Amino acid sequence: MHTKALPYVGLLGLMWGTNLVVMRVGVGQFDPLVFVGIRLLLSSLAFVVVYTVSGRRLVPTDRKLWLYATFLGIVSTAIPMTAIVSSLTFQSSGVTALLITTAPAYITIAAHLFLPDERMNSRKLLGVLLALGGAALIVLRGESGLPDVAQGSPIGYGLVLSAVMFETAGTILIRRRMQSFSSFDVTAVRLTVAGLTVMPVAIWLRGFDLSAVTGSGWVSLVYAAFIGAFTAQMLAFNITKRFGATAFSLTSYVVPVVAAIVGVLWLKETITIWMVGGMVLIGGGILLINGRRSAKLMPNP
Repeated sequence: MHTKALPYVGLLGLMWGTNLVVMRVGVGQFDPLVFVGIRLLLSSLAFVVVYTVSGRRLVPTDRKLWLYATFLGIVSTAIPMTAIVSSLTFQSSGVTALLITTAPAYITIAAHLFLPDERMNSRKLLGVLLALGGAALIVLRGESGLPDVAQGSPIGYGLVLSAVMFETAGTILIRRRMQSFSSFDVTAVRLTVAGLTVMPVAIWLRGFDLSAVTGSGWVSLVYAAFIGAFTAQMLAFNITKRFGATAFSLTSYVVPVVAAIVGVLWLKETITIWMVGGMVLIGGGILLINGRRSAKLMPNP
């Protein structure tokens, strides 16, 4: 990997890491479902603008792309994103980021079961055990990352776990059926479908009263939509295209560190020795899982 990729990797990690912290500000004023629905629709509008003003990109017409991307939009975007944002009402952005980072462990297990060319070996198995052990340490210690919450909520942990499970299903589908499709087109369709799925459900279940939202809430929503989702995704495409997927995978090590540090400095979240221990175990596990082969290591928060 060329060292010129490092500034881009750092910037992407900064975007996704701060995005989790910013979203925690947002869910303090928005209902999580409403926040996710608006965020997804705004992000999809940004992709529509790119299709409109760019003469090099045309709206995809492939029926299989739309079918698979629609599945991803519902199962691997709408559901996990709602779960991740909802988890921020129970725990810190740092704890959520650490648990998200274990995604490669679950993907490795699923790949062994469903992808013939992705068999488990001793190195990967050790990596899976280390990563899951790090997550277990955080959960069993009841870490919340919040100064006024002594014991973390199983609901918060469960929401992140469910998000990772649904994202894993999407990852397997991408590897089996969608390698030939444009990543840009797939992302545009899946975000649009996700937004059109979440927003009606949010209005039906929660209503659409935004009268209590302040300026900081709106800023967090705009940041999450246009920086944390659209701009970060565009940068991810650029990194993968210019420097390869190995460079892109390094963002998985940056995101939890950024989320934890910014959460402490901005929202007065806490970092304990047990969280640091969990981070070391998870990071070591992911390093073993990734090995010499590149892969997308975590969901887009």
